[in-house]
Amino acid sequence: MEQKNNVKEQIIAYLMLIVGSFLFAVGDVMFVNPYLLAPGGTYGLSNVLNTVWPWKISYYAICMDIPLLLVGTWILGPKFGFKTILSTILIFAFTWVLETFWGYNPVIHEGIMETASMPNMVQIPHSELFFVPDYFLNTVVAGIIYGIAIGLIFKSGATSGGSDIISMIIHKYTKISLGTLVMVVDSVITLTTLIAFKQIRLPIYSIILIYIEGKIIDLIVDGLKTYKTVYIVTNNVEAMRNYILNDLHRGGTLFLGQGLYAGTERPMIYVSLERADLVKLKNNLRHIDPTAFVNVIDSSEIMGQGFKALPTEE
Repeated sequence: MEQKNNVKEQIIAYLMLIVGSFLFAVGDVMFVNPYLLAPGGTYGLSNVLNTVWPWKISYYAICMDIPLLLVGTWILGPKFGFKTILSTILIFAFTWVLETFWGYNPVIHEGIMETASMPNMVQIPHSELFFVPDYFLNTVVAGIIYGIAIGLIFKSGATSGGSDIISMIIHKYTKISLGTLVMVVDSVITLTTLIAFKQIRLPIYSIILIYIEGKIIDLIVDGLKTYKTVYIVTNNVEAMRNYILNDLHRGGTLFLGQGLYAGTERPMIYVSLERADLVKLKNNLRHIDPTAFVNVIDSSEIMGQGFKALPTEE
């Protein structure tokens, strides 16, 4: 039974990887490239190069991704598994198909015409057509698509690779925070739109896209549920215990602690709850123990019985 469940999980993981890679290509070719945006990564830089020196986005990206994977493996060791390599290949393939058969036409716009009669029109790369842009709506939709795509790729067990490898290498030798380095590298790539196209709004919209993308990734990876970790110092242990076990149907852990001021030994209960259960607990605390001291902490993820399942080995 366990082996069958593992096979099912792997099938779902590879389906998420395929769908995520396809959506990434859709977001890049149909939403990001026509608006001259560059939301970080090798594909962000490829969008700029594709417009300045016309060549397929997929060609530019794969020419950067393969050397980065090789150099990253050489310097950092074999951190990049089969799924990351497969994701790199799938995104390249889907991007190539879309830009070959769809082109670089925008999906969101306020009209396409053959000649530029308005100053705010944007020329479609490698085309004589012009379109009236809707920058904000396009940025929001692109951020959502990118976020779902990368979130699915992360959930499948793959990593983003690409320009993140540069951040990992710099982190190894400088010990600067990896999160800081990722932001710096992506910001530099984003600013290439300002250098190439001399429009300040392009890096601004790219940064907004990255922010939306990050929020959607968190939503996909962590889910909608917000968990709370609660520490309860109480003199009425038995009543608190019964309420948590029988009314909230949750378990917990009992500690004995010593107060710093009086040196009195007091019991403390540790329990993890969903938001709805926390509301119930707060509404009943005064009735259970009006002298209780409660500390509530946000928990981004809780794994184990009653919550999210523990991860299985690849």
